Amino acid sequence: MKRLFRGIALFTIFLPAGAVAQEGHEFQLSKNLEIFHEVISELDMYYVDTINPARTIERGINAVLSGIDPYTEYFPESDKNELKMMTTGKYAGIGAIIRQYVGHDYIYIDEPYEGMPAVRYGLKAGDEILRIDGESMKGKASQYVSDHLRGEADTRLTITVRRPGVQDSIDVELVRSTIAMPAVPYYGMQGEYGYILLETFTENCSREVMTAVLDLKEQGAKGIVLDLRGNGGGLLNEAVEIVGLFVPKGTKLVETRGKVPMVMTSYVTERNPIDVEIPLVVMVDDQSASASEIVSGSLQDLDRAVILGARTFGKGLVQTTRMLPYNGTLKVTTAKYYIPSGRCIQEIDYSNRNEKGQAQHIPDSLTKVFHTAAGREVRDGGGIRPDVAVSMDTMPDIMYSIANDIVLFNYVTDYCLKHDSIAPIGQFVLSDEDYQAFKEYVEASDFKFVSNSSKALKSLRQMAQMEGLSGKAAAEFDALEAKLQYDLKNDLDVFRDDIERVVTTEIATRYYYQKGAVAQSLRGDKFLAEALKVLSDRKRYDSILKPVAK
Repeated sequence: MKRLFRGIALFTIFLPAGAVAQEGHEFQLSKNLEIFHEVISELDMYYVDTINPARTIERGINAVLSGIDPYTEYFPESDKNELKMMTTGKYAGIGAIIRQYVGHDYIYIDEPYEGMPAVRYGLKAGDEILRIDGESMKGKASQYVSDHLRGEADTRLTITVRRPGVQDSIDVELVRSTIAMPAVPYYGMQGEYGYILLETFTENCSREVMTAVLDLKEQGAKGIVLDLRGNGGGLLNEAVEIVGLFVPKGTKLVETRGKVPMVMTSYVTERNPIDVEIPLVVMVDDQSASASEIVSGSLQDLDRAVILGARTFGKGLVQTTRMLPYNGTLKVTTAKYYIPSGRCIQEIDYSNRNEKGQAQHIPDSLTKVFHTAAGREVRDGGGIRPDVAVSMDTMPDIMYSIANDIVLFNYVTDYCLKHDSIAPIGQFVLSDEDYQAFKEYVEASDFKFVSNSSKALKSLRQMAQMEGLSGKAAAEFDALEAKLQYDLKNDLDVFRDDIERVVTTEIATRYYYQKGAVAQSLRGDKFLAEALKVLSDRKRYDSILKPVAK
């Protein structure tokens, strides 16, 4: 703390002429830092209970950063592994997703990763984690369990689990290893065309994409679908490398602009491309952000790919990391990025807030028109607008409730105990008998579902009671409540297609891991179906990217 405020006492308020504005800013900064220091010191000395200095100051830091933007974050030394995981996709542990269900005392192994220690040493989805190195995990939060599963590579641990179908608990001895999550968990042929799912922009993800493209071309792919849906971004340089696979060497893609010269950079493709002619469709949605928008926006600005799906998130900000004392790290927004047409697609203006302190969205009416290389109109602000819009389906509430309830997890575990194998990857379907068994399993369980309409009615009834009006409308409320009575059997039939897709994907994941989950989820995917239509109709594809007559 002394080190942080060492320079404050030396500050002078005698300002030279012509420097009033800048020194005024410096004075305000120093004054308020000194006030903050004194507040903490007074709390530490006089507060009735002993405060935790680290926790108190960290809360203060986080409160300050929360008023800047959602992407500027402080990582103390204890959280450096989290930051490393965000940028590299690597950590040391057992390689499994764990999950906590409401009302259950223990954490479950939800999804072990193929080839990782959890699988190699025999852990299975459905295992209930009772102890780690002899310490009971009863009542522990998922973060606590996760922290105990992670550790230095090549260190040993013993996990005691309770496994469905096995009477006694099982001790599993494992050796932690470095877990490198694939940025491309799946790619494959969809008829005559190649499909690549890119989940995140971590270190070397461009190599994974390059490998996938080369393999698909070897298999005779006549076009490529690059799926960036749900991809929240990551490393900017990896985004540049990926675009560089499809455009000529030396193409300027991104320019970053900020307050200090060191963040003002132009990014140009530096390697020879794989293929500058192969038809390319990039799929995006409202969760495609940052580096995903650099890739999709650059390819759109260069008229190199058809962008298909829903308008993207709209994050045109760049973060860099700054080292702090005592091994802390500040991830701070230092620049905005601009893609080939010259536009910035940032949707929210964090520098201008309303009287409630809320950042404001940039309205469409204030966005500006830019032009692609071929003269097509594109706009800044509000993300990347697709060339081919595909509406996102509204999923029924019951589907989300089942997906997040332990009833689905237990049903899938039970199904796997009864079936040694299923159909090949991407081909699994539930028979009518299987779905009937699933319905009966759900109906016999403790699964409870309250519809949004019933929740709204309950709130309305409570409001009426507070206003003294419930007596007048009691009969109407009762009648409406009867009509809105939830019918589980009916919904399981009405929404079978949506629910069955979730169930089959969960089952496929147990047998084929991530690859199985992705391949199974592509069945009935209307975004992919439309992308394949665009690729198979070359006239339509070319017309979308057609230069505009000047």
